[in-house]
Amino acid sequence: MSDLSFTTIENQWITLKDRTRLAARIWMPDGAEQNPVPAVFEFLPYRKRDGTSPRDESTYPVFAAAGIAGVRVDIRGSGESDGVIDGEYTERELADACEVIAWIAAQPWSNGSVGMMGISWGGFNSLQVAALRPPALKAVISIASSVDRYNDDIHYKNGCHLSAQLSWAATMLGYQSRPPDPALVGERWKAMWLERLAGEPFFMEEWLAHQRRDDFWRHGSISEDFSSVEIPTLVIAGWADGYRNTPLMAVEGLGEKAKALIGPWVHKYPHFAWPKPRADFHGEAIAWWNKWLRGEDNGIDRLPQARAYILDAVRPAPRRDSDPGFWIARDVWTPPHMQCFYVEQFGRLTEGMPIPHAPEHPVYLRSPLDTGTASGEYFTLKPDAEMAIDQRSDDAGSLVFDTMPLAHDCDYLGRPVLTLRLRPRAAHANLCARLIDVHPDGTAMRVAFGVVNLTHRDGNADPKPLIPGETVSIRLVLDACGYRFRNGHRIRLSLSTAYWPMILPPPEDEGIDIDIASLGLGLPVLGDHRRIAIAAPANPDPLPRYIEHAAAATTRQIVRDLSANRTDYRIHEETGLYEHPETGLSTRQLREEVWSISPDDPLSMTGVSTWTCDMHRPGWFVRTVATARIACTATDWIISAVVTAFEDDVQIFEKIFAEKKIARDLM
Repeated sequence: MSDLSFTTIENQWITLKDRTRLAARIWMPDGAEQNPVPAVFEFLPYRKRDGTSPRDESTYPVFAAAGIAGVRVDIRGSGESDGVIDGEYTERELADACEVIAWIAAQPWSNGSVGMMGISWGGFNSLQVAALRPPALKAVISIASSVDRYNDDIHYKNGCHLSAQLSWAATMLGYQSRPPDPALVGERWKAMWLERLAGEPFFMEEWLAHQRRDDFWRHGSISEDFSSVEIPTLVIAGWADGYRNTPLMAVEGLGEKAKALIGPWVHKYPHFAWPKPRADFHGEAIAWWNKWLRGEDNGIDRLPQARAYILDAVRPAPRRDSDPGFWIARDVWTPPHMQCFYVEQFGRLTEGMPIPHAPEHPVYLRSPLDTGTASGEYFTLKPDAEMAIDQRSDDAGSLVFDTMPLAHDCDYLGRPVLTLRLRPRAAHANLCARLIDVHPDGTAMRVAFGVVNLTHRDGNADPKPLIPGETVSIRLVLDACGYRFRNGHRIRLSLSTAYWPMILPPPEDEGIDIDIASLGLGLPVLGDHRRIAIAAPANPDPLPRYIEHAAAATTRQIVRDLSANRTDYRIHEETGLYEHPETGLSTRQLREEVWSISPDDPLSMTGVSTWTCDMHRPGWFVRTVATARIACTATDWIISAVVTAFEDDVQIFEKIFAEKKIARDLM
């Protein structure tokens, strides 16, 4: 089935049992009521009318032309849907998704088989809904998602507080403060808008109430019970994104039900992601849906269990449009063999195991608190300085161990593991480990990293204070990587007690004493594999062109005020003003964010993130401004937020989330 004509239904109301109306945009193959078709469902708070319309329009028409309906639905309180959002992946959201799946399956144009798909939020809830087993849901494609909401999302990482948590809270305040489009909902638009503005929560208040891995985070983490997912699942991610662990964790947990694909990409769909090479997502997705939603025997179920792009001696750059490397397949994914390294005399990283019962060799480490400004974003949307840049500036504040120049190429795929013993000098401390490719000219490319709040050394559910001077053993699993270290390059391990602004500092900063004689580094050897080719997308420029009224702009700056002993990390990102040629709706978003710290004072840390969102068409203009802030004391996080709304430049609403102190929970 290919090249069918189709119809786009700009807005379809789906009425739930509680009478809430959700808004859907549907791409419908012509003739579906006479010859029912499968459907693919995507469920997001990011606004089908404007927010995700470019990527929706790059994919769902292709699906519809192949005889697969696309159903893109806004969750409650977003886009044109009724109500107010109540959080991330809540029981209500997932129950709504199950209702929508049943609604789709019951339509006269549906063959009764539904797939669910999405990236990020939509990738998350696809897996979570699959675990609820709605009868009509037959397969999932999950991109840039997580099976562990505590350790592999924007909130916390191994007990460390990610700065992305504030950034995302501000983002969601901005996103959810926007009104529905009057062209679709009519005169109700303003009442709906005011209801959202009055009712939308400041998500960070809830997130900070759960600083350890409790039931709040277990909810929706399918790693708690992989057996709950019984349907075929294609899990995709990119090495340049924060969700790089999920594909391999999924195949390890789901077994034969899952297929993994990992490319060089940022947080984007593979057919238009950077860095290149891209993948023919459309072709593979259509084959996936045809197999599992209409029973076509096309061989997609016989894909290798894991396919990955092995990065080959990549050089960091201000922008990386393409990364060198090669595609490989592992027909059956098994835990990799680990190549072990230890630190010998003079601090050299050498292949082999640490010497048993070697005399202790303590080295004191206390990194400047602004170590980490080369880390980039936790999740990346562009192939620029959002990705990790040359690591030499961060290495200056780190404890560094290098191998000799390699005598041959070394290929790895999987998660590196660091083990060591250390003595803390205070009750709280963080540790960051980075695996780095040192090029012959000294350029340092970050290959993988891992962080741990040392009070979480024995797990994230029940952290315990450190006892100053008492030796503790640490096992830190770094994020997954697929990488070739070239002959003549060196492998570097960099250790630091700070990784700012990606992770926020602990309440005290006394440093740690690392026993480098105990240090062991295991690197996951690529092992048995075969080289493969991954088809590139037929259309090298698949995103639709909108009318540009103002260009996008991005700047990232590190400002070190030497007189004030203060470092600022500044972000300015403007989407530009673009008009959809068919709806006449123009939109623009501006993110301005500043993180500040004194390199020797963890309590000096502050962060502020502001989102300005504009929508207009002739005769109608609205703007919302959402600002979220964080500071700290030794005992508390201090957060606040404000949302202001304007109609035709006149302020019509303001909501202040007053300054709130939330106790630091060993963080």
